[in-house]
This record gives sequence, structure tokens and C-alpha cells, in this order.
Amino acid sequence: MKYYIIAGEASGDLHGSNLMKALYKEDPDANVRFWGGDLMQDVGGTLVKHYRELAFMGFAEVIFHLKTILNNIKICKKDIAGFQPDVIVFIDYPGFNLRIAKWAKVRGYKTHYYISPQIWAWKESRITDIKSDIDKMYVILPFEKNFYETKHRFAVKFVGHPLIDAIHNQPTIDEMVFRTENQLNEKPIIAILPGSRKQEITKMLSVMLSVVNDFPKYQFVIAGAPSQEFTFYEGFITTNNIKFVANKTYDLLKISSAALVTSGTATLETALFKVPEVVCYKANWASYQIAKRIITLKYISLVNLIMDKEVVTELIQEDCNTKRIGEELKKILEPHYRKALLHNYDLLEEKLGGIGASEKTAKLIVGNLK
Repeated sequence: MKYYIIAGEASGDLHGSNLMKALYKEDPDANVRFWGGDLMQDVGGTLVKHYRELAFMGFAEVIFHLKTILNNIKICKKDIAGFQPDVIVFIDYPGFNLRIAKWAKVRGYKTHYYISPQIWAWKESRITDIKSDIDKMYVILPFEKNFYETKHRFAVKFVGHPLIDAIHNQPTIDEMVFRTENQLNEKPIIAILPGSRKQEITKMLSVMLSVVNDFPKYQFVIAGAPSQEFTFYEGFITTNNIKFVANKTYDLLKISSAALVTSGTATLETALFKVPEVVCYKANWASYQIAKRIITLKYISLVNLIMDKEVVTELIQEDCNTKRIGEELKKILEPHYRKALLHNYDLLEEKLGGIGASEKTAKLIVGNLK
């Protein structure tokens, strides 16, 4: 059968790649065409457009790049029509994907959504489009099933979180070899995860690295995003205590003592690797002013949202400064605090269910088609 998959970000590329592996096991003759990234491309199929051409952050940035976004939507519709898939699988990325879903549903394509748009956070009105344009929804957060089925009377399948699969399937590494290959010294590591988009990296990296001189016994290692070149990061590496590792975030987290992380999927990844973290977030003034009037959630990190309490500290906008980052980083490096935090991480993993999200979703997609 023919599958058309649309992932518009780095996290979508990761989960899309694992879903593709599962689809090929479930349907060995699968013909997959997709929008995604390097990880999906490594699995097979045909890449139509890389997510680095799609990822725009914040309200202001989206408006500035509106012409490009609309052109991409046009290209996508034309490509789907030419491919004639048996099913279109959307992975998060709602601004783009829900537009395509509305067009596709009218034309008789089967529409499946894997990893729900976060309409429980903002734009809850999108439920109307989801109920009319999406045939099947596979959710990955435990509270989403209740949100959809109890509040909005829309049946969904909770498949567990694919990050557990992604982390469970990671090969072990030799720490000494990793340090040598990446020119890291023997000091304990504080990982810096500033995001994957240029806009957010530019906004976050300087302030995250502003505490380096206060922690001379540690080395700060920037996790380079697969969508960015080293030359983009080079200007931020101002001392010998700042290092850089490209495209090896998971390996880096395996050997890190602590991490400074921007909001998003990375907060959950860091927690599942059992690394104490401080969540840091800054947006441009206009985007933040709009967002805080629309989003009514108590927390911005997935860790705290899933646990429904403050497990990890969130430093947002004005609070995201050198003094506060330094204070919170010092705190999570203390043994007593770390022990309590790691206990909460164990409870978090229990809430997310076991392994097998990708396999469960692939079986449901293929089963529904058959």
C-alpha cells in the first residue's frame, strides 16, 4: 500500500522514522513518500521536502514567511494528487497538516493523525476541523485520551509515547571513546539543548551559556541540531569550557550530569534519560505577548504537564536570565535535590506507558486500511 507521511520538525522526523520502520515490518511492500528529515530518509521511501525548509517559530516568524508556507502547501497538495496514497499520516505540525487534511478529506483520501496537535494548550477550536477532517487519531500523552473522548466526544487511540521506543532502542556507547571523538575533556558535562530552529537557538544560546564561568568544574556541551551547520554555532563558543557535539543529542544526554533545555519535546527526552534539567524559554516580545493571552496552561514543559505539578523548574522570559539559571543549575547539581527529581522522572515514565508506540500505531494504520 501507499503511505504519504508529513512531519514538519525534528521531533516529527524522529517519530516518523520509527513509524516507518514499523510500517515496513507490518507491510513489507509499503511505498512511502514523505515530508521529513534525515532520520526518515535513512529508513527508506522518497523525501519530498526537508523539515528545515518548513520550520518557522512563533507568530511573527510565521507571518513573515507566509508566502513560503502557502507555496509549500500548494506543492504538497500537488504531490499527494500525483502519488494517490492509500492513506495520509500527519505527524503533529498542525498549522500545515490540518490545512492539508481539510483538502484531502474532501477528495476522499484516508486521513490518520499520529501525535495530536496540542489543542489542549491553545487553539482548542481546531477540534471542529479534527472531527470533520481526521478519520483516525493516535495520541501519545495519557491525558489526551480523556481530553478528546470525554470533553469532545471524539474517539482516539492512546498508543503510548514513541520517545520511550526511541530511547529504549538506543545502542550503548563507550563514554571514553565518545569524549575522545568529540574532543571533550574529563570534566562532568552540562548539556545545552537550545532547540532546532535558528530563531530559537539565536534567542536562547547566549543566555544559557552566560553561566559558564560560574561552573568551572564542568564543561558545557552544546547539542547541535541536525538541521544546522557548525558555522552557525561557532560564534557562541567563546571559552574553552564550551564544547560542541553535532547530531548526537541522545549520546550526549547519556553521559551528562545536568542540562539546560528549551521548552518542547527536548524537556521530555532529557527527563527520560534521567538527566536533571532546568527549562529555559524566551520568545520575541510580540510572540510572547500573543501567546500568554492565548495559552492558559499552568506549565510549558511536557514533564510538568504530564505530571500536573512542577517537577522541573521553568524559567520563562524575564526569569530566564543569568542569575536565575545559575541558581537553578546549582540546585539540580546537589545530591539531595537530584534524588527527588529522579524519583519523579521514574513516575513520569510509568505514566507514559511501555514500549511499542510505533508498532501499535503501524498495526492500527495497516489494520484500518485492510
